[in-house]
Amino acid sequence: MPTVAQHLLAALKSSGVSRVYGLPGDSLNGFTDAIRRSEGITWEHVRHEETAAFAATADAALTGRLAVCAGSCGPGNTHLINGLYDAARTRVPVLAIAAHIPLNEVGTGYFQETHPQELFRECSVYCELVSTPEMAPRLIEIAMRTAVEENGVAVLVIPGEVFLAKLPEQAWNTKPVLPTRSVLRPDDDSLRRAAGILNAASRVTILGGAGTAGAHAELIRLAETLNSPIVHAFRGKDYIEYDNPFDVGMTGLLGFASGYKAIKEADVLLMLGTDFPYSQFYPDEAHVIQVDIRGSHLGRRIPVDLGLVGSVKDTIDALLPLLSRKVDRTHLDRSLNHYQRTRKSLDALAVNDRDRTPIRPEYVAGVVNRLAADDTVFTFDVGSPTIWTARYLTMNGRRRISGSFTHGTMACALPHAIGAQTAYPGRQVIALAGDGGLTMGFGELLTLVQNNLPVKVIVFNNSSLNFVELEMKAAGVVNFGTDLKNPDFGAVARAIGLFGRRVEQPADLEQAVADALAYDGPALIDVVVARQELSIPPAISAEQAKGFTLYAIRTILAGRADELLDLVSTNVARRILD
Repeated sequence: MPTVAQHLLAALKSSGVSRVYGLPGDSLNGFTDAIRRSEGITWEHVRHEETAAFAATADAALTGRLAVCAGSCGPGNTHLINGLYDAARTRVPVLAIAAHIPLNEVGTGYFQETHPQELFRECSVYCELVSTPEMAPRLIEIAMRTAVEENGVAVLVIPGEVFLAKLPEQAWNTKPVLPTRSVLRPDDDSLRRAAGILNAASRVTILGGAGTAGAHAELIRLAETLNSPIVHAFRGKDYIEYDNPFDVGMTGLLGFASGYKAIKEADVLLMLGTDFPYSQFYPDEAHVIQVDIRGSHLGRRIPVDLGLVGSVKDTIDALLPLLSRKVDRTHLDRSLNHYQRTRKSLDALAVNDRDRTPIRPEYVAGVVNRLAADDTVFTFDVGSPTIWTARYLTMNGRRRISGSFTHGTMACALPHAIGAQTAYPGRQVIALAGDGGLTMGFGELLTLVQNNLPVKVIVFNNSSLNFVELEMKAAGVVNFGTDLKNPDFGAVARAIGLFGRRVEQPADLEQAVADALAYDGPALIDVVVARQELSIPPAISAEQAKGFTLYAIRTILAGRADELLDLVSTNVARRILD
């Protein structure tokens, strides 16, 4: 008679799941032993449960299918929490199997006792305890269905003895859980109101996000009809940037001046599938129409004149016949010209700066972008690699990017790359890692070797928590507690079985990256980059300008004038010479 664990695996397999990310533990023994005996589902062993959840997040985000991770009782599943928050805020379907202590010991202060239902409540759309074998079939199906339909995290808390309990075949009547597809658009009256606002406007700007996935052709037709520039939020980069004659770049702290300007000069802002959070980058006077599949998200970033619930694709399809084709291209052409100038100035920084050292991080990102394959999956760490990903990686409709866009957690590039490479074993996967993020999850380099994952890791090594330093400068705070004493990461990589190389000279960079990408296995390139490279947002507030001034004064008073001189020589002098 099959065990609950065996039934669970059968339900997962029938629903398209072929792998589980995790770390074993005694309370998970019934589950992992069932995987050992099974066919069609693999155990993807990692060195830390947080990585299991991150990897499942990337897997789900890139494939669009349910991904699964598992952790043993107490500390085991507690370690899942950060990665599950990432999945929840990325809105991808992940099922977490959280093993539990023996049920009759709950509430006694037993060894490793926690209360997983309370722990995971905030980051999940469904979290339930399977306290008897008979409950398992319905709860497992409900958990999978909720994760898939709500694009969120479902958590099943299962005591170790329940995994091992046996249930007859007739007691297990679950069906495959596969995502549904529905047409979802606003009603006709709401669409006519939207068309009225758009037809009366002279300067429409579109701001698109991750919700534009699958709607690229419709988005381009809409922009062509409205003569509208298209600005993207970071999560929309995959879906909006490529084959787009209306693209004027990204807005926000990581974005371009052209994206910021196109939004600020609009008389109507049309928000499509985005929950872009930074209010200072929205227009001051424009009318706002927002389309989102979640009605609760309408108007929560900026007051909207009209909120529309629907998918971007279905809503545009229904809206287009109601729109009048605009003739005046003044707003569009002005935005495109500004973007060309902005793009040119950014690209001018992504060069070998006359062989001067340290190497410009922009140059590193530019070289990686140029040498990477046409279908590469890029992952990135939160911090300065996020900036270079946003500004220097070119999307083409086949490339993908994965990272902690909304949760914004460090140490995600390598774990996301593990999930991406596991899901797509034949594709090139490149992790753009910060030195702080990489060392936070250093052990996962061993996962690459153990699981035969040919991930290529590019380390932006500036011996600092670089983005934190930038935030301190903007706030007028002298940098403190951000130094990192790093090893030669290339040597470390070689010691544990990866291809490893350290690059300190700009002239050596391109060959090193090419060699790593050509290597048949995991590889790491440790690039020593400029610590004081400033990444200026598209709009500088008075407070930020004041902050930089205070930083300079306080740095001198703290006896660290050499740091200020390095900042000036890295940025001002370089740009004068350019």
